[in-house]
This record gives sequence, C-alpha cells and structure tokens, in this order.
Amino acid sequence: MNTLVKTLLISTTLMLSVLWNNATQATDLKVGDKAPDFKLQATDGHSYQLSDYLGKQTLVLAWYPMANTRGCTLECKSLVQKGSLIREYNAVYMMASVDDLEDNQKFAKEQKADFPMLSDPTKETAKAYDVLNLVRVASRVTFYIGKDGTILKIDDDINPETAAEDIAATLAELGIEKQS
Repeated sequence: MNTLVKTLLISTTLMLSVLWNNATQATDLKVGDKAPDFKLQATDGHSYQLSDYLGKQTLVLAWYPMANTRGCTLECKSLVQKGSLIREYNAVYMMASVDDLEDNQKFAKEQKADFPMLSDPTKETAKAYDVLNLVRVASRVTFYIGKDGTILKIDDDINPETAAEDIAATLAELGIEKQS
C-alpha cells in the first residue's frame, strides 16, 4: 500500500471517529422543558404517543442508535432480563430508534423484547428530541418524562449492560412511586 493510500485511510478513520464521538452529544432539551409529543409505531403493532401517559405514568424513552448493533443489543437484553425492576414503578419504558419498523420488529423478536420498541423512520421525533446526530441515527439518550409531560431527567451516559438497573435506580432517585 502506498503512502498516499495509507494517509487517506488514516485520515478517513480519524474523521469518522471524530464524527461518531460528536454524534453522541446530549440534546438541547433541558430538565423542566415540556417533552415533545410524538406518535410512533411500535414493534407490537400499536402506535404510542406521549399524551397517552399524561396524568397516568412516568415515561422512560430510551433512544438507541441502531438495531442489531452491539450496544443496542446489550441495552435491549438488559431491559428484557431485568425489566421487572422498572415495572416496580408507576412508569412505562420504551426504546426508540430511527430504524424502519420491519428492522425493529425483527430485532425485537430476536431479543424477545417484552416492551414497545418505537420506530421513527422519518426522523421527525428524533429531531424534536434533538437526538439525531451527525451520522443520521439517534444518539443513546434516555429521557424520563413526568406525568405532567415535563422532562425530569436526561441521561446521555448510558451503560447498555446495566440499563435496566440504572433506569430503576433513576426512577427511585426521582421519587417515582412504586406500583401497588
């Protein structure tokens, strides 16, 4: 391989690395802001919207970059295996991505997801939540939305392997009531 090709490969790799690292920046939304409403199709055949939970339950909306990638698979497995920890609270949780519904359905089936996985192929909701990054996928950001529709917490420091435990701990920290 000649020097020019090596230089181009190294430059391209560095550029992609910088773009990917910049792609994981947090949203411009802030705690206390009203969460943008949405209506998205889910892997279970239903459509979900934020307004369905107003006055009823806290909503945990976990954005993830792409189905069938390592981190997203680990996060989904955590929510499947330890989702009971989250279900102890008066909260509902969902994962969301800009993947096509068919890709998410296949992913959900493979991972045995027992919670809604939302698809936003138009990227409109991802834009509203300001999670659409430079590589045109959603950054891994979890929003905790109160019963009144305000954002209680925005977590962009996600450990995919302990996502369920971390969500349950955050719900406790936020004082979300337990199910009776």
